[in-house]
Amino acid sequence: MLKQIISPLIFLIFAWFVVSSDDAKTIISGIAIFLIGMHYMENGFKLFSGGTLESFLEKFTNTTPKAIGVGFLSTAVVQSSSLISVIIISFLSAELIGLTQAVGVIFGSNIGTTTTAWLVSSFGLKIKIAQYAMPMLIFGVIFQFSKHNSYKGLGSVLIGLGFIFLGIAYMKEGFDTLKEGINLAEYAMSGYPGVLVYLLLGAIATIIIQSSSATMAIIITALASGQIDYINALSLAIGANVGTTVTAILGSLASNRNGKRLAVAHFIFNIITGLVAVLLIYQLRDLVEFLAPYLSIAQNDYAMKLALFHTIFNVLGVLLVTPFIRPLVNYLQTLFCVKEKGRGQVKYLTEEVMQIPASALEALRKETIHLYDKSLEALVHAMNLHRSEIFSEREIPELVELSNETIHVDINKVYQEEIKNIYSEILRYSSQTQAYMDEEDNNKVYELKLTARNIVEMVKDIRELQKNLNYFIKIKNNYMINEYNKLRREIVTILRRIQQIRDADFDSAEIMTELEVLKEKAADNERKLNQGIDKLIRDNKIDPKMAASLINDVGFMHSICKKLLKVAAVLWVKDKEIAELGDEYEY
Repeated sequence: MLKQIISPLIFLIFAWFVVSSDDAKTIISGIAIFLIGMHYMENGFKLFSGGTLESFLEKFTNTTPKAIGVGFLSTAVVQSSSLISVIIISFLSAELIGLTQAVGVIFGSNIGTTTTAWLVSSFGLKIKIAQYAMPMLIFGVIFQFSKHNSYKGLGSVLIGLGFIFLGIAYMKEGFDTLKEGINLAEYAMSGYPGVLVYLLLGAIATIIIQSSSATMAIIITALASGQIDYINALSLAIGANVGTTVTAILGSLASNRNGKRLAVAHFIFNIITGLVAVLLIYQLRDLVEFLAPYLSIAQNDYAMKLALFHTIFNVLGVLLVTPFIRPLVNYLQTLFCVKEKGRGQVKYLTEEVMQIPASALEALRKETIHLYDKSLEALVHAMNLHRSEIFSEREIPELVELSNETIHVDINKVYQEEIKNIYSEILRYSSQTQAYMDEEDNNKVYELKLTARNIVEMVKDIRELQKNLNYFIKIKNNYMINEYNKLRREIVTILRRIQQIRDADFDSAEIMTELEVLKEKAADNERKLNQGIDKLIRDNKIDPKMAASLINDVGFMHSICKKLLKVAAVLWVKDKEIAELGDEYEY
């Protein structure tokens, strides 16, 4: 009840403040326009990069220094640490990168966010930036009418930049006129008490605005207009860095455990960086004074000096924390641990990866492999075998002939309780994630959906074969048992070779050739098996009913083998050139 009263009351007070003060109205409008620009920039780069940004982040993060560099460069370009965080969390969920690399990217991203301060201080304050905003907005809107995502993305980026420039201009104008009525610099505080007070103000401002970049833009424009003292501006900048950790934590509440771990890493980094910056604030200020002439920064250009200070203490934080990144990651991996998901639960399909095509595709591929592994267990047990046996060094005829004891597995139950649920989640997730993909990626998703269907159909095929196999084992009909052993040998041969392909790094063309050979052998064996059944009938060793069952099961066996080869081609051949397998392998 109290909350329902307080929230509207705070809003009304804020509305009165905005309406009653023209200066406040101009400044707050500038902040709002700046935030809209950041939003457009973030969404624009998602479309404009067309997966390039994701590929860049995936390929060049194999070492910690590279991960830090990539985090810095990508954030500096897209001007959105939140977008980089979203991509990195999605990559973690899809296991495209490890936690160590993800933490490195986040560290680098902190340095990348300092480029906003350089942008504002070097361009936003020294030229009439609003005049560049209008053409950007005009061309941005024109590009929005394009049918191509890349042009739409470019349009959003231009609109974002236009709004950012316009927001900076409004904030600068508001602080310039505000000084005529009230000079906030009169309330400047010296010494460490002032540092702590302004640090707290910077943190609160960032928590409210939910953007450290916007807070830095406010600080720089206020400093340039003389509304705040230089040392207090440095303290506000430190506070903005500390406040952004709260933004990260709030954003991670609805995230998965990897998102929460990254938020903790971000929190630890910024707290350590902020603490060091506070303790050394006067020494860092002197370092800025020493370096400024070498960077052609004028003696009285405090806005540029603030940008340099912001960069220096973030770089210092990275240098201090990076040597301890491995112990930090070991600690993070102990957090937010959850029990293993049930046997019928998906492992990789999370909301975090859905909007990023690269990670969504990899998550789907890994979930399809998960479905295959679950189905493989059912497949093998239905043939009265164990996975450890079929992937052992034993000769296939020997292990098949010595494994005629029935393994009681209810394939219907396994299908309903485990396999069907994973399959249905793959279908649901595929349909949702395709909305974020282009035609090429949509085709890949469609291919994975059909692969999942083939896996499910294999389970249904083996269910029919299992019934007759166990029946003839029970009545001890040696002729039929011998024929069913041939069927089992054929499937085990394919399974064993697929596992070898899966475990080794073969050339794609080489694998496709081998799969073609296996397909031809499977078709040839089917003909031989049917010829053998005809002979058994002629020799009166089996009756027509037995023959009918056996012929049906030869068909099921061949269907399983064909589907196994299709699945292997999609999941473990790098270039996935399915067409090379011939018309019979076309979907």
